[in-house]
Parts: sequence; structure tokens; C-alpha cells
Amino acid sequence: MLAHFLRDAEAVEQACLDGIGRAADPAALEQVRVEYLGRRGRVQELLGRLGGIAAEERPEAGQRANRLKRALEEALAARRAELERPAVRPAGPAAAADVTMPGRTHGAGAAHPISQVMDLLVEILGRMGFAVADGPDVETAYHNFDALNTPEEHPSRDPQDTFYLPEGTLLRTQTSPVQIRVMERTPPPVRIIAPGRCYRRDTADATHSASFQQIEGLYVDEQVSLADLKGTLQELAHQLFGAAVQVRFRPHFFPFTEPSIECDFSCTVCRGRGCRVCKQSGWLEIAGAGMVDPRVFSKIGYDPERYTGFAFGMGIERIAMILFGLNDIRLLYENDLRFIEQFRARFHEADR
Repeated sequence: MLAHFLRDAEAVEQACLDGIGRAADPAALEQVRVEYLGRRGRVQELLGRLGGIAAEERPEAGQRANRLKRALEEALAARRAELERPAVRPAGPAAAADVTMPGRTHGAGAAHPISQVMDLLVEILGRMGFAVADGPDVETAYHNFDALNTPEEHPSRDPQDTFYLPEGTLLRTQTSPVQIRVMERTPPPVRIIAPGRCYRRDTADATHSASFQQIEGLYVDEQVSLADLKGTLQELAHQLFGAAVQVRFRPHFFPFTEPSIECDFSCTVCRGRGCRVCKQSGWLEIAGAGMVDPRVFSKIGYDPERYTGFAFGMGIERIAMILFGLNDIRLLYENDLRFIEQFRARFHEADR
């Protein structure tokens, strides 16, 4: 009796597993389950035969019946999970894709035009010996104005020009505070550039923005002269726009430099003849600069009798507009990919 029972159990198991494997959908699989594991299924029939087996052989038969039932339940569960898993199959034209065709390439990203200009300026000035320094966007009035010799009544301190925050802080109007912070902790010589974002209460138009990028330079040492400043800006002009560009300096006033100058480059569009870009003057205003006022040195602890220095600053967007021939600063901030992608490869090829 035991031999017949074991042989029948083996046959039932094999037949059920075959049926499970052939089931093409959950409904067909359920029919297999009912046929073999239902209340009147073939496994239940085998269990009903256990009473007719000799007592000494009955434990072995019972163990075989339990293994059979457990194996079939596990096979049913595995097949059910497989059938219920969402099928990922190509549809439409993809179903007939030609796998021998080359794959589609995805375009790589590129630096934003402003980032390209910033990197170029850092590279050029870095070759001249300037190291990059950074500082916070949220500044104190002391670092942004007082330490830079800007008096209380100066127009730039007016709330109509500056974004003031609680507790006496403000959004920096220039990156010059970085120069103060570096000089507070670094003895001369100091030769740094400070690129970064600045904020002013300007109404957005073709040439102005409330948030913009600047880069400022500072060089402090013994016997630094105005000639050093002029030579630095002239070399920067030639590196940016080529050896043919001309540079001129005009007297000006800034609270933190004395003497102060404005630096102009000859128009790269009309070659100095006069056009709409340079407002028929033949010149483009690029940078404000000058020799650091001795009172600034006194505030941060430098000896103004021993040390001199120069500082300069320029707008990154202004340089970008000239290099790329743009007539509206807002184009740089609208993030229109059709516009930005034009500058993916042309920058170093055409403008350096």
C-alpha cells in the first residue's frame, strides 16, 4: 500500500507542476489550484487514503503528503506572482525597432554663458597671480559700507538702493566686503579676486537687474602704484578682446579708492568708429577702479604709510553682453534653452 501511495503522490505532483507551468493567466492557474488543492481535489483524495495504510507505514506516507501539498502551494504562489507582474513590452513603433541601428545620443550639458565668462575671468586673473576669495551674500553694514569708507549719508546706503534685512544685516551691494574680510585676517601682501552675486534695488530693464554678478580684484603690498593697476586692466582687456583693443582711463570718485578711475575699452563691435552698442562714443565702460583709500587700511589695521594697493570691479553680465553681442541682460536670466544652447561651443572658439 505504501509503495502505491508514494507512486501516486509523485504522479500527482508532476501533473500539477506541469499544469501550473502551462497556465497562461490567473484564471487558468486558479483552475489548476482547484483541481489539485481544492476540497475535492486530487491531493485531498490522497490524504483520504492514509487511513488504509498500515500503522507502521502511515508516518512516512503522511510526511510525503505534507511535502506534496507544501511544494504545490509554493509553486502556485510563485506562478501567480509572475502572472500578476506588469509586463514591460514595447508598444507601437517600438515593437518593431531595428536593434541593429545605432543608439540615440543624449546631449551633454554646458556651462551657462555667465558661468563661462566668470570662469574665463578667473582663469586670466589667476595667471596674473590673483587667488579666488569668497564671502557671504548676507553682509553687515560695517563690511559693506563702514569699512569701505562709505559715510552714512551716501546715496548707496539708502533703502531705495539697498536690500536691508532684520538685525542690521543686508544683501551685499558689491563683492568689496570680501576684500575687507580677507584683509582683516591676512597680512600683506594680498592679491585676490572676489567673484560673486550682488543685489541692488534696480528695476529690471535691458541693462539692469536687481541681482547680478560681479568680480572685484585687490592687490596690496609695498610700493603698489597706479601704473600697476593700469597695466593689470590693460592686460585683462587684451586677454578678453584681443591685442587690438584700446584702453582709456577717466577720473572718477568712489568712497573706498583715492584716486579713483573709470576704465573703458574700445568698442569691439564698431572698432571705435561709433555704433548703437557704444552709443556712438566708440568706447565701452567696463570697470571702476582706483588706489585703495588709506582710511580703509586704517580701519582694518594695515599701515597706510607702508602699504599701498589697488582695487577694481566689473560686472560679469556686462562682459558677457559684449563678448556675445547681446542687447538685453534679461536674456541671460530667462533660462530659455534655445538661447543658452547657442553658447555651448562658440565661446572659446570665437571670442578668446
